[in-house]
Amino acid sequence: MIRRLLLAAMMSVAAGAAQADEQAFLASLEGDWTGRGSVRLRADSAPINVSCSFDTESAGPALSMRGTCRGLIVVSRSISADLRADGNRYRGTYVGPKGGRSKLTGTRRGNAINLAVRWAQAVNGDHRANMVLRKVGENGMQLTTIDVDPGSGKRVATSDINLQRR
Repeated sequence: MIRRLLLAAMMSVAAGAAQADEQAFLASLEGDWTGRGSVRLRADSAPINVSCSFDTESAGPALSMRGTCRGLIVVSRSISADLRADGNRYRGTYVGPKGGRSKLTGTRRGNAINLAVRWAQAVNGDHRANMVLRKVGENGMQLTTIDVDPGSGKRVATSDINLQRR
């Protein structure tokens, strides 16, 4: 009986420590971010250079990103993501340029949150992609989305944006 109580207590402490680690990581991503990168409208299209700005807020185990990316002089698209950590597992939603609330699920490994995306509507012939939100040093963040080109079957970075804290 005492062994079970000790085991339960140790598991509870470990879970609490993991949650504290995730909260600290998410807090380190808070701030105003600007940067540049490239976006492909389809996996088989040429990349478009974009400039982006994001406002990121964290509250405990939650992270909220709101931003805009601009390309081709006149095209501007709003983007948002909301994530919630439960231990080292993440769940949330992403609203991209095409609208619709896409589902995000994944885990953090080191300085990167690796997410599976379930698009709200078909993109590049299916509803699946991968997204990585990576902290780079103290004041950098990289957002990358990888999808499969239905024509070639190859994995293609459909967005790759490098941000710096303002």
